[in-house]
Amino acid sequence: MADTPDLLALWQAGIKAVEGYAAVKTALEEDGISKPDRIVAVGKAATAMARAASEQWPDIPCLIVTKYHHSDNAPPQATVIEAAHPVPDDASLAAGHALLDAVAACAPGSHLLMLVSGGASSLAEVPEGDLSLEDLRAETEALLASGTPIGDMNAHRTARSQIKGGKLLARFQGARVTTLALSDVEGDSLATIGSGIGDASPDAPFSFTPHIIASNAIARAAIADTSPLPVHTNEETLYADVAQLAPRLGQMLRDAAPGLHILGGEPVVHLPENPGLGGRNMALGLALAREIAGTQGLRILVAGTDGTDGPTDAAGALVDGTTWQDGAADALSSANAYPWLKDHGALVVTGPTGTNVMDLLIAHKA
Repeated sequence: MADTPDLLALWQAGIKAVEGYAAVKTALEEDGISKPDRIVAVGKAATAMARAASEQWPDIPCLIVTKYHHSDNAPPQATVIEAAHPVPDDASLAAGHALLDAVAACAPGSHLLMLVSGGASSLAEVPEGDLSLEDLRAETEALLASGTPIGDMNAHRTARSQIKGGKLLARFQGARVTTLALSDVEGDSLATIGSGIGDASPDAPFSFTPHIIASNAIARAAIADTSPLPVHTNEETLYADVAQLAPRLGQMLRDAAPGLHILGGEPVVHLPENPGLGGRNMALGLALAREIAGTQGLRILVAGTDGTDGPTDAAGALVDGTTWQDGAADALSSANAYPWLKDHGALVVTGPTGTNVMDLLIAHKA
């Protein structure tokens, strides 16, 4: 183990430290959060987060809005709506209206517990004005294809939404809101997580207490604590375009000291017309395979902490100096990394993880 650490096991140690159920359970115990009158959970980790709260208060009404196939083990008393990610669909609109109804129905004097995780921007929406679902989908697809940074993308979404940027909680007529959030954004700002769906205006007429209960930094720290080897790099710097990021990282890792190197963040990728099947982590993994081709003793795992990368069932890729082979260049340029990596045994498939704190890259240099 000390000579060849299991990179997936280290990744999973990071995931365990930020898993939604455990993070909420700990926050409820340590932060002295009082019993709410309603629980609303939205995001990719909504089911896991809601399960922790509902176990403590099984008599409290609970609404869960999450991604398709992410509602296993939902609390029995919960109302569950599954919707699309990363591009909204009809169910996203139904989920948005359900959130508005749930928040607006809270009685005077009531306490609302909001549980928020990444993915909420697509999973629930009520568009402003006469913006249609088709318009919303087209705008989202264009933003995704352009490699727009998540902060800029969420600012655009907020301007076009009736529930983002604190607008959802503007409908709350009760006394107190507590928001527990898993951060999937740079800087861990509640105004950006889920496009601010769990945020409140500074002049809100109710008591508002937000808590960031899990983050990329916490996941990276857990990996470092678990590592059997020296950790030389532990940074949140994966924010550039994959095309620029891969050459820089490739050189850094080729020249790196022996041991473990941990990076976090959320890179972006520019898509060609008619892209194939893949995601940003698979694209970065394949691009890094090109950069380290022929290098011995260097392995790199890059994967999304939610267990999904793009519209696929994979989390990312695990590559080394032998991964880059004939056909890889075409797969990378056509944004079709998924089938190529699958055929070459380099996919990382974990299933939903119950969390979402951006992406992790773990590299081992022998």
